[in-house]
Amino acid sequence: MIQDNIESFEQALFADLGKPRWEAGGEVANIIPASLHAASQLEEWAAPEKPQVQEWLQSWDPTVYSVPKGVALIIAPWNFPIVLCLLPLIGAISAGCPTVVKPSETTPTCSALLATLFPKYLDPEAYAVVNGAVEETNVLLANRWDHIFFTGGGNIGKIIAAAAAQKLTPITLELGGKSPVIVAEDCDVELAAKRILWGKTQNCGQLCVAPDHVYVVRSVAPAFIAALKKAYATFWPKPIFSPEMEWGKMINSRHHARVKKLLDRSKGTIIIGGEVEGDQRISPTIVTNVQPDDSLMEEEIFGPILPVLEVENTDDAIKHIAALPSPLVLYAFTDSSKTKDKLLQQTRSGSIVFNDVYSQMSVQQLPFGGFGESGYGAYFGKASFDTFSHRRPFVNVQPSAEPLFAARYRPYTEQAYNVAVGGMLRTKIPSA
Repeated sequence: MIQDNIESFEQALFADLGKPRWEAGGEVANIIPASLHAASQLEEWAAPEKPQVQEWLQSWDPTVYSVPKGVALIIAPWNFPIVLCLLPLIGAISAGCPTVVKPSETTPTCSALLATLFPKYLDPEAYAVVNGAVEETNVLLANRWDHIFFTGGGNIGKIIAAAAAQKLTPITLELGGKSPVIVAEDCDVELAAKRILWGKTQNCGQLCVAPDHVYVVRSVAPAFIAALKKAYATFWPKPIFSPEMEWGKMINSRHHARVKKLLDRSKGTIIIGGEVEGDQRISPTIVTNVQPDDSLMEEEIFGPILPVLEVENTDDAIKHIAALPSPLVLYAFTDSSKTKDKLLQQTRSGSIVFNDVYSQMSVQQLPFGGFGESGYGAYFGKASFDTFSHRRPFVNVQPSAEPLFAARYRPYTEQAYNVAVGGMLRTKIPSA
């Protein structure tokens, strides 16, 4: 489906989000290796598992089978409307789950394209697209599902989770949050600046794993800010709204107004950017001298605004991060093994990435998911298969095992207690 219709997908993403062809094509093409990886590994993922058990249990043939959970519902967001529909669907297909996909009404071109293509490439009795807005989503949620997979913001995630709870439906929530970046004194600041600015401005910052804000150690802050300006000039050598700069847009005027209001209320210093065109375009903007209580720190920005906060050291940055809800990703630029160990041990996040942004998304063998307020559950690769599968235990107890059960039957006796319970109580605990 992707290979036959790549131009249609690219045009739809441009129509809805103004995505340059490079970004749109890259987004959609990622479905291909993810699909091939699942297809090549499926036999191994689905193979029955034989756990190691005590010798006396081996004749029972203890086995774990991965079976489909059942009919799934995938509710996808608007910021990456194709890939965030289809990546979870790979897991549902591999696990054997018929699935309804609900794309975002905010990206109508992409949603209509999916509805057109699905019946051409997938069994319409097993996979369907339902388009619509709040009313249609509420109708879907009123039905019983065997798993719900939602990607989006935390406020809507609470509504989805509450609806799922009414029928005790298992759910995966892929949310977001303020994913921080730490720039330590020992890193290559020019490389850090280039990678952070690139990441912040993908899809105009409308990305759940985007670097939300930067904690830079004060001793390297001037060099880092200079490097940001240098990278900015390299990325956009002409005015940002020039057609040849291929700068995208906010998804709609409401979202544009929200991001602009955060910027207007900020007490930080805009050192570059800040331009606005119409009601859907904001230029990439770098804001320094930002304090922890600034407007830009109130909520996930989800736009092309990069606040820079100075800290004394990485310990200071860790304290700031600990005061906020657990992010989807923590990024840190450092070459220090000690700092890396400290961040692994003293912070919490869905993922942690050193010396780059987004690289975790390229590794299908790693589970991708949130932690705490950034969501729960995971997908990618085998994690996607596992998300839509139920691990069903199996034992087959032969009649010949009956002598083992003699002590369990009534009437209970002291001898039976000593055999059944006493044996466990006398078990020797291995020394450390």
